[in-house]
Amino acid sequence: MKTIKIGIMPQKEIRERTLAIARGEYTPRSDEPKIWFTSIRSLAEVLSDDNQALLQIIMEKKPNSIRELSELSGRQSSNLSRTLKMLSAYGFIKLEKINKTVCPIAKASQFNVIFGINKNKNLTKIHK
Repeated sequence: MKTIKIGIMPQKEIRERTLAIARGEYTPRSDEPKIWFTSIRSLAEVLSDDNQALLQIIMEKKPNSIRELSELSGRQSSNLSRTLKMLSAYGFIKLEKINKTVCPIAKASQFNVIFGINKNKNLTKIHK
């Protein structure tokens, strides 16, 4: 299973970076994170202990439906569905529709988090 790289930088810098990419002024390197958070706290909310346990169940048990995952995890389907959509939006899982059933699939088993106290010039410098 692959490792997902996660970057943390202030919203303003994420916006500047995104706009520079859109204008063609900056091309991200292949080793840069594809997923960005504005703080360690926001990352911790998404990859909370409960959500990490959920990812572990998805990786190990490979449930064939959200209902099966609900039974395995003890979480209610409505709450679980919202969590899975959020994890999918960040690219941590894939929600694959097979016939009329949605099957959660883990996309990574490890995460590398990249951030610095000072502005990380390697990640945010815009090359002209």
